[in-house]
Amino acid sequence: MNTSPKTETAIVVGAGVIGIACAHYLSKSGMQVTVIDRNTIAGACSHGNCGYICPSHVLPLTEPGAIRVALKSLFNPNAPFRIKPRLSPALWNWIWQFAKRCTHRQMLEAGKHLQSILDSSMAEYRSLISEEQLDCEWTEKGLLYVLQSEKGMHEFSQTDQILSDHFGVKAHCIKGTDLPAFDPALKHNLAGAYYYPGDASVRPDLLNSQWAERLKQSGVKFVENCELQNIGKSEGQITHLKTSCGTMEADHTIFATGAWSPQLSAELECHLPIQPGKGYSVTMQRPDPCPLYPMLFPEHKVGVSPFHNGYRLGSMMEFAGYDTTIPKRRIHQLRTSAKPYLITPYTEGDQQTWFGWRPMTWDSLPIIGQVPNLTNAYLATGHNMLGMSLATATGKLIAEIIQQLPTHIDASPFSPTRF
Repeated sequence: MNTSPKTETAIVVGAGVIGIACAHYLSKSGMQVTVIDRNTIAGACSHGNCGYICPSHVLPLTEPGAIRVALKSLFNPNAPFRIKPRLSPALWNWIWQFAKRCTHRQMLEAGKHLQSILDSSMAEYRSLISEEQLDCEWTEKGLLYVLQSEKGMHEFSQTDQILSDHFGVKAHCIKGTDLPAFDPALKHNLAGAYYYPGDASVRPDLLNSQWAERLKQSGVKFVENCELQNIGKSEGQITHLKTSCGTMEADHTIFATGAWSPQLSAELECHLPIQPGKGYSVTMQRPDPCPLYPMLFPEHKVGVSPFHNGYRLGSMMEFAGYDTTIPKRRIHQLRTSAKPYLITPYTEGDQQTWFGWRPMTWDSLPIIGQVPNLTNAYLATGHNMLGMSLATATGKLIAEIIQQLPTHIDASPFSPTRF
C-alpha cells in the first residue's frame, strides 16, 4: 500500500518575472507547478525594462514633493512623470492616498521595508544565477546617476545623504571633470555623478527565457495564450479556474498579474488599489562610444542599459489608464533626453519600441501574501517600478507563506490586508 503523501499542486496566474520567480521557489519546495498567461512568457513589463537589480532604489516614489510634480504634469503632456487628466474615481482616490503618504516620515518607513526585500532579492539573484548557470548578461558593475546641472547635483546630494544616513547605502561622488575618464561615453560638460557600486543589471529577456526553460526542464508546466475567465469558489477557497484552455484545479493559486490585478478585485473579494504606470523603452544597436555602466539621468528621468549586443533607453511614468499606444513623441523624447549626457546618445537603423504597465501601489510597496477571504489564494503583485529587482525575494516569500514557514524577512508590510 502506497502511503507517500500527495504532491501539492499550484497554479501561478501570470508568467512575468514575478510569476516565474514564484514558480521557481514553489517547485523547489516540492510542489507540482503550472504557470498560465493570457499572452506569452514574460512578454509584458518583464520584457522591455532596463534590467536594473538595484538595492540603491530603497526610497519609495512617495517622497516629499512627488505630488507637486505629478499635479504640474496635468498641464504638460511631455512630462516624464505624468498624470493624464481623465474622469476616473479610482485614479483620483489613488492619487489622494498617494499624496497623504508623501511625507519624510512615511518615505523612511516605506524605504525600510523596501530595503529588506531589495537586499534579500540581490542575495537570491546571486544564488540563482550561479546555481542555474543563467547566461543573461548578469553584471555587478553598479549604477551611475549622472547629473547635468549643479542644481541637479545639489538636489541629488540630499537624496544621497538620506540613503547614506538612514539606509547605509553608500555612493562615490564623481566630479564632472572626472566623468569622461570613468566612462568615456559621457560628455565633458556635465556637473557630476553618484556611483552606487552595490547595484547589478541583467538583460531581462535573456533572464526570463532561460529561467523559464530551466523550470520547464525541472517539471514546471507553462501554458501560454491561456486567459483566465472565471474563478470558482466555495467555502472560502478557490475550487477551480475556468480558462480559455479549459478548467484547471490546484491546491494553491498565486495571482502574479501585475497591472491587471485590480480587474480581479471583485472575484478575489479583495481591494487592490493598483494603477497602471505606463513606461516606454527603445532598444537599438550599440552606439560608439557605448556606455560602460548602466546609468540614470535623474533630471530627465531616463535610464540607459548597455547590453552585449544592444542598447536600451527607457523611462517615463504615465498614469493614462490601459492605453496601448506608443506615441512617436515619447520615443523621440527618450532619444533626445539622452543628448545632454552622451557623446553618441542613440543609433539609427533597427529600433525596437516597447511599452509596459507597471503595477503602482499608493504606498510604493508590493502586495505579497494570502488573499484575506480565500485561504488557498495568494497575491504577488504591485511591485511598482521594481518588479525585476524584487522578483526573487517575492517568490521565496510566497513559497514560505504557502508552506506556513517563518518568512526570511518580515512580510507583514506587504500584506494585502493593509488596504
